[in-house]
Amino acid sequence: MGPEEEREVIDTLRSGWITTGPKAKRFESEFAKYVGAKRALAVAHCTGALHLSLWALGIGPGDEVITTPFTFTATAEVMGYLGARPVFVDIDPGTFNINPARIEEALESGEHKRVRAILPVHFAGHPCDMDRIGAVARQYGLEIVEDAAHAAGAARHLEGRGMTRIGTIGKLSCFSFYATKNFTSAEGGMITTDDDKLADRIAVASLHGMDHDAWKRYDKSGSWYYEIHDTGFKYNLSDVHAAIGVAQLKRADDFLKRRTAIARAYNDAFRGDASLQTPYSEPGIEHAWHLYVLRLKPETLTVGRNQFVEMLRARGVGVSVHCIPLHTMHFYRKNYGYRGDEFPVAEDVFSRCLSLPIYASMSDEDVAYVIETVLDLVRDNRR
Repeated sequence: MGPEEEREVIDTLRSGWITTGPKAKRFESEFAKYVGAKRALAVAHCTGALHLSLWALGIGPGDEVITTPFTFTATAEVMGYLGARPVFVDIDPGTFNINPARIEEALESGEHKRVRAILPVHFAGHPCDMDRIGAVARQYGLEIVEDAAHAAGAARHLEGRGMTRIGTIGKLSCFSFYATKNFTSAEGGMITTDDDKLADRIAVASLHGMDHDAWKRYDKSGSWYYEIHDTGFKYNLSDVHAAIGVAQLKRADDFLKRRTAIARAYNDAFRGDASLQTPYSEPGIEHAWHLYVLRLKPETLTVGRNQFVEMLRARGVGVSVHCIPLHTMHFYRKNYGYRGDEFPVAEDVFSRCLSLPIYASMSDEDVAYVIETVLDLVRDNRR
């Protein structure tokens, strides 16, 4: 956070307009331009964006949506809001993204007769194989809703379109501006689409089903009268949050350059170590580097991943693990009948992975300390 964020927030506070209003509309317009989408709709969080997107497509009780178990729970939990079922398929061992071949297998098996949509997750900021996923979706008449919570600023080369930013590929794309994301509005999310009909429906639903200009009823240009047009939710983004987002968006490309430089430094330092496996980055993509996920090769070490994480934390390196596969969790076993051994690639990646610090304000000294600490621990615990 810097002076530009402070100025935008103070401007909002002094304007007297702190809930959804002109600043949120500005954030929508500028984000749509940033990703190249026709429409963008600001919402309270990415969870709400995913919920609204599936709801707007008519996903309902008994329907199925194919997605990955290697994600945060919000991806799948929103299906439960609608009475739908998540159909998990395994991930690619290199990118950690949903494997298109496993999507095809699930559809060809005949076990899932009510699949209505595919929900790919651009994990860690690495864009999914959208050419193949798009081809499968067209073959089976399915919609695509992208979970782009990690992927603001990412892009992928598409057949016939060239390099294309995430946010313009699926029917709907959902972004997160939570505090840990590449750029933030503290809390917040965005839906992008080129479908005006869907955009208008979501705009109405995001604020109790009122007309999408109902916020103007508090402005001298508006009317006190409002009408309820559709099912409604409380997912609007305040102007205070949008003000932070407007300022952060101006810096998004600089943030991305810094994250990319950090990822490159990590790759250069760790690539040659026999106990470490660096992230795979496909040709023809622009990675957002929301996460830097390093994998251990446990057969070469005397300690496991959990111990390694605690050792790093004890030395002041803030490490986390992304993600605990959803099918291993009690809720998804109890409610959907999943077992803990169904998706071996996701389980293997989880057992060996850890996420190193990566954020735009990291100094070169910070990066060097992380590298030195990781390599020291590997050397001290080599089998």
